[in-house]
Amino acid sequence: MDSASKQKFLEELMFLLEQGRPGTGMPLRSLVGDFNGWNEHATPMARDAFGTWEVTLPPGSIAHRSKVKFCAVTPDGAKVYRVPAWITWSCCDLGKFGSTYDGIYWDPATQPDAPDAQPGAAPDAPGAPDVYFRGFKAKAPTVQSLRIYEAHVGMSSVEPKCNSYLEFARDVLPRIKEAGYNCVQLMAIMEHSYYGSFGYHVTSPFAVSSRSGTPDEFKVLVETAHEMGMLVLIDLVHSHVSNNADDGLNGMDFGQAECDSYFMTGDRGYHRLWDSRLYCYKNYEVLRYLLSNLRWWLEEYNCDGFRFDGVTSMLYHHHGLYMNFTGNYEEYFGLQTDVDAVVYLMLASELVKSVKPSAIMIAEDVSGMPGLCVPVAEGGVGFDYRLAMSLPDLWISLLKEAKDEHWGMNHIVSKMCNRRRGVEKTVAYAECHDQSIVGDKTIAFWLMDAEMYTGMGDDGTPGSVQIERGMSLHMIIRAITMGLGGEAYLNFMGNEFGHPEWVDFPREGNNWSAAHCRRRFDLADSGLLRYRFLLKWDVALHALEESTGFASDEHLLVSSQHEEDKVIVFERADLLFVVNLHPCNDYADYKVGVREHGRYKVCLDSDAHDFRGRGRTVHDWVYFSAPEGVPGGPGNFNDRMASITLKVVPSRSCTVYERLLEGEAQTSGMDQPVSQAIRQALDAHEAAAEQRRELADRISGA
Repeated sequence: MDSASKQKFLEELMFLLEQGRPGTGMPLRSLVGDFNGWNEHATPMARDAFGTWEVTLPPGSIAHRSKVKFCAVTPDGAKVYRVPAWITWSCCDLGKFGSTYDGIYWDPATQPDAPDAQPGAAPDAPGAPDVYFRGFKAKAPTVQSLRIYEAHVGMSSVEPKCNSYLEFARDVLPRIKEAGYNCVQLMAIMEHSYYGSFGYHVTSPFAVSSRSGTPDEFKVLVETAHEMGMLVLIDLVHSHVSNNADDGLNGMDFGQAECDSYFMTGDRGYHRLWDSRLYCYKNYEVLRYLLSNLRWWLEEYNCDGFRFDGVTSMLYHHHGLYMNFTGNYEEYFGLQTDVDAVVYLMLASELVKSVKPSAIMIAEDVSGMPGLCVPVAEGGVGFDYRLAMSLPDLWISLLKEAKDEHWGMNHIVSKMCNRRRGVEKTVAYAECHDQSIVGDKTIAFWLMDAEMYTGMGDDGTPGSVQIERGMSLHMIIRAITMGLGGEAYLNFMGNEFGHPEWVDFPREGNNWSAAHCRRRFDLADSGLLRYRFLLKWDVALHALEESTGFASDEHLLVSSQHEEDKVIVFERADLLFVVNLHPCNDYADYKVGVREHGRYKVCLDSDAHDFRGRGRTVHDWVYFSAPEGVPGGPGNFNDRMASITLKVVPSRSCTVYERLLEGEAQTSGMDQPVSQAIRQALDAHEAAAEQRRELADRISGA
């Protein structure tokens, strides 16, 4: 554009800013909706010193559930209607296919007949008054080790439908608590117009997803989780935003200068792989908008923290695309680092901790950026945890590319322990939602494939060769990951029991079917299927962690990683883990090192009949330690001060040993508290599962 044309454009733009749309007398920006009959002249908005358009109305001007939109005249004179950027609820017209979203003014307290929202209540019938949540009362729990259940409310039903917040609170939260998790991480809570995006193409950052209910119904979910002793984290998407201009924030891009926009201009403002827009973190109003969004979720919904999505994309101008991070510090601290985004993340950390000191911040970063989980006061970015994103890749690569007998013990241990222990904390996981999406395969699918549909009937035996191998490795992989991989643990909804279906959201390609957009919890409840044994192992593993806190304990030592035997022996807290990954070799009289002298006994065994194993491990035997001299000295065994000799170490098994208590605990028969805690958890789970089976039988027989 030459200088004369540019000057003419600026003059025309200034005229629009001052006069509105030429020839109409319409203001440049106005608020329209049901409250003013969609009159574009009735409620003009004024631009403040920071470029924000706003209007102040008397209380009661806008009725509860009224539709509202932002009306604007673009620089080329066109009139557009947009969903307000700060809207707290946004809905489409459910009776009209393909309709755009409207902003909805939400204030149920103004309803004269608004019923109180009750935790665990059934969803309201159509046409009933909106429930009104009158305040949080339950105190969020304090947890020693994070055991996170990653869940998607919409696809959490057994039925092929979109589940609601109230149904999730009533039906799914009790399952999560029963399984032993102490934290639920909710995906797709921020409003997103495209359901199939898994919630990552956000359109309205301040609004809860209307597919699953209202803002007050989401508050019921949070309150119910807190009453059950579970924290609530939400997936927070501040790395990008949906490019959908009709339904969301991208509609606020009218071609204005970058300093007046939410987004960067040109190629820098577009993520070509995600097909989405990128925030301009150097703009004051963008910082205020995003930081306010953090405070909104903490204060309005009493959430306990966030999993920040796409942090790698934020940290670098190249967004991590096609990069192979090797650990060279030049990859992290150079001209490719997006300093504006890093500063925003530091501000976010400081704000979150100032609003709620106990809040938890988890970063999804694949690059391994040093200092990401170091406090801002110490020069870091301020996150509490990073996701161990390399661990799922480890397990999938082994299952895809290597025969069992070729698995490397040193390779597994090296990958599991490759983190800045003692400096930055890590959330370990064997798989998450990424492996569950159509086109990918979960660990259970890689292990058992089509036999999950034909070989999971329980006949009292370990099953076919493929099923026995699959169930054994499924349990072992989770135990190794929790024991070695980090200071916290995460699992995606349904994967704990080997869910046999992938995730495929309703879309044109599947004729808008929800058949694969659900979780078949009923399979794990069934007394006729093997899925229940995988779930029982998960319950036992979490009971083991709850009673010892091993996942966050500082003591982690691998005393043996024997390549020929395919055995890994490691200590975490006061527990001893013995893992035999050999496909067929059992080992008798197998010597292993222990941390301290004492008596040792099995407290958890993947080969036990409880988990439909072969029962080869000796459970009632007490092992007395033998001295091994000075660790590292002549004749010492595996650098440990003592050892025990195990009667048998079965193939494809994970066995955990606890050191028995002495003194009065021994004489009173209370010297094995860990084993007793696991037994109590399994008994409680079995009782709850039996109740669900009886209820299902009554319903099917009605």
